[in-house]
Amino acid sequence: MDVNGTVAEGFEPVREAFAANFALLGERGAAVAVYRDGHRVVDLWAGAKDVDGTAGTAPWERGTAQIVRSATKGVVAAGLLLLHQRGELDLDAPVGAYWPEYKAAGKEHTLVRHLLAHRAGVPVLDRPLTPAEAADPDLGAAAVAAQAPVWEPGTDHGYHAQTYSWLTGELIRRITGRPVGEWLADEIAGPVGADLWLGLPDSEHARVGRVGPAEAPEAVGGLKTRPKRAVAEAYADPDSLTRRAFAAITPLPDENDPAYRAAALPASNGIATADGLARFYASLIGQVGGGSRLFTPETTELARAEQSAGPDRVLVVGTRFGLGYMLHGAASPLLSPRSFGHPGRGGALAFADPETGIAFGYVTNGFRKSVTADPRAQALVRAVRTALAQVAR
Repeated sequence: MDVNGTVAEGFEPVREAFAANFALLGERGAAVAVYRDGHRVVDLWAGAKDVDGTAGTAPWERGTAQIVRSATKGVVAAGLLLLHQRGELDLDAPVGAYWPEYKAAGKEHTLVRHLLAHRAGVPVLDRPLTPAEAADPDLGAAAVAAQAPVWEPGTDHGYHAQTYSWLTGELIRRITGRPVGEWLADEIAGPVGADLWLGLPDSEHARVGRVGPAEAPEAVGGLKTRPKRAVAEAYADPDSLTRRAFAAITPLPDENDPAYRAAALPASNGIATADGLARFYASLIGQVGGGSRLFTPETTELARAEQSAGPDRVLVVGTRFGLGYMLHGAASPLLSPRSFGHPGRGGALAFADPETGIAFGYVTNGFRKSVTADPRAQALVRAVRTALAQVAR
């Protein structure tokens, strides 16, 4: 596999790991970008633009973008924290102070920080939405506002896989008076110069590849990877919180459908380049290329301050969350204990690490069954760690 792009001196291990993902881990098409102290040190891409592409089809190019699923959550979380930084949102205020309808069904004491930290108690919908309904922000907001919580808000945590879209998107719309995708484009992606979209414009359709399942090789180094029994059982049980949370949109949307890509679902359908994600995260911890930064140092620390930790009632593993961000841990290993970011189910990963000044973005067109720790992304994170050790010598 020909790997295109560049790496700065000392970051050669990332190129080697990226090439190995194609040779050993069944990668079809992907890109990885890394910034250090606001400057790009890795910019690599390879393979086919479309997961179902064959020889002779369009290759992945430097500007190729893909849907990044839940890696979108980190972008919308930045929107809410930016509103807090500007004094327009109180994290300790009840959600109902901004969105009165949300007080229904025992949710009147839910705080804004509960939404961000997956503590709101509404990871499921008693009546799932169809893909067309989910794309309607009014219907989605009404559904979560009417939903009774499955645990007392603020007392426990569980991953709000799909409902995070309407919880966060509606809160931004209530405060700003603007659609969430439009507001994020003007207040985050535009100022940072990041190629990422929530609600793909018609003008960008040609750059986006087709995504789909890509099975992992049966064994790597003689080892097979299987989920723990409790996790497998939770995903198999249609009545479990796990299955119901991911099935809040039923049937599953066609992620290659232009109508779905044009919708704005902050939990699941952002589209980005690897560089766009890395550049975005670089702006959360410092200046990018000598320009401005989105977060003040105080907001950066707020984002990664632990809010939830321990057994996750939806993912059935131990998870850690800050305010909208997954934190470094066994279920979602990042670069260091100070890292914060978000994976996309089955592939994408993006995060920032204030300790090393690293911002990382990885996107792929081939999704696996992993939820929080894809082996391809993890191989690249380990390579960044190795590179930093080399550069420090």
